[in-house]
Amino acid sequence: MRDHVIAVDVGTASARAGVFDAAGNLLARREHPILLRRPGAERGEHDSEDIWQASCKAVREALAASGIAAEKVAAVGFDATCSLVLRAENGSKIALAEEGGVTFDTMSWLDHRASAEAEECTRTGHPVLAHCGEVMSPEMQLPKLMWLKRQRPDLWASAGLFFDLADFLTWRATGSPARSLCTLTAKWNFLAHEGKGWQPDFLSAIGLDDLVARGGLPEEGVAVGRPVGVLSPWAAAELGLDPGITVAAGMVDAYAGALGVLGPVAAEPGELSRQAALIAGTSSCLVGFAPSPLFGRSIWGPYFEAIFPGQWLIEAGQSATGGLLGHILLAHVEGGGATTAAHQRVIARIMEMRAEEGTNFGERINILPDFHGNRSPFADDRLTGTIAGLTLDASFDGLCRVYWRACVAIALGLRQILETLETSGFAPERLHLTGGHVRNPLLVELYADVTRREIAVAQTEDAVLLGTAINAATAAGLFATLAEAGAAMARPVTVMRPNPATRSLYDRDYTRFRAMQRHRAELDAL
Repeated sequence: MRDHVIAVDVGTASARAGVFDAAGNLLARREHPILLRRPGAERGEHDSEDIWQASCKAVREALAASGIAAEKVAAVGFDATCSLVLRAENGSKIALAEEGGVTFDTMSWLDHRASAEAEECTRTGHPVLAHCGEVMSPEMQLPKLMWLKRQRPDLWASAGLFFDLADFLTWRATGSPARSLCTLTAKWNFLAHEGKGWQPDFLSAIGLDDLVARGGLPEEGVAVGRPVGVLSPWAAAELGLDPGITVAAGMVDAYAGALGVLGPVAAEPGELSRQAALIAGTSSCLVGFAPSPLFGRSIWGPYFEAIFPGQWLIEAGQSATGGLLGHILLAHVEGGGATTAAHQRVIARIMEMRAEEGTNFGERINILPDFHGNRSPFADDRLTGTIAGLTLDASFDGLCRVYWRACVAIALGLRQILETLETSGFAPERLHLTGGHVRNPLLVELYADVTRREIAVAQTEDAVLLGTAINAATAAGLFATLAEAGAAMARPVTVMRPNPATRSLYDRDYTRFRAMQRHRAELDAL
């Protein structure tokens, strides 16, 4: 009986695979690194074949570690960052760059080379912008494709297939060029609620009249929880799975995390609208749902049925959170590199120093965390970060003070995002935290105390993988709906409530935070 599923999650630096049973138990998980080329601060490139091979290795090793035979697997699902894969019509790679014998054909999600094109999209004032926070982000796919057409017309002319990374993986697994409704709606300005998702007048206004034909893009997308095809014999051999099993529609990685933590309440729309998912790692995404569309500047969406039937997804986010903390470790003489061990060493010392110094710990250091621009609430990728209150202290303890205050700043940014969402009519009472930040006790505590919301942490090693497993299990027919699968595969949660004794402390910090933003705007205007 095929009653298990494989979930594959591709992040910025690695591909992970997990084997799940129908009760949501993660039986085994394996991970392999992927290449990321950074030829400049604003650029990031992957090799899509490297990503596929890393995914295959992770699946084979996870399956072997689980003790489950391939004939027990009913389906495989993929989620990934919203990176842009470029292929020719025959499926061969299109080289953005070649280095060290590697052909890089994929613009990473974090690639901001198309900032000027994104600004041009915004200036059109087209109604489609209402569904991406009124401001086009260079992380979206259309600005990147504008850049490609203008700056590399040779590559544009040889292109035949443009993929979101999750859709590339399902294509590689099945041979089907179908695209996911999840990726199209979220990253391609595809309006799923309209009669036709593509908006020809908008594409014409930005010089992409030939986008759909050039990129082999469909007129419709495949919904989450539905099959995109079946596993091909050649892909099955590479993955170590049986051919012919279901391959689910791909998902945006953050949205897979949202499904993993909010799936259990999806059957109750009222309860779903009172909760949100906080998927926090290198960057952070806050994802919520509403039965009717909610609009606002810097709010991505509303995206109709990007995950759940009949629901509008809204998203806000921070461009650098875990990435900022890693940068602080890399930049400081005592940082020791952005390794897990280095983070844990700093966190442990911060715990000791807070116990010794109390609320005065690091209080004169104030930080604006926009080191990679601001996604919400300002929707400005050109904004920069600020650290105020530094001295000549270059010691390890001095590093700890800066790291702690950066954590505070990240939580203050989340508080500001929640206030922005409230003005649009979305006010979640509980945030479900998943991603790398669950392993940082400082951030878990601060998210509760600074936002004054309940923070729920699922008892699972990886809620993003779980969400992809829920998608795969539904596509395979193990469950009738995503909500049914979410309820059956749910993990218990631990809830942290805000400490009322810290309210005045973080209210003061928030006042300083807003003042620093005003001062930054004044300096930029001079």
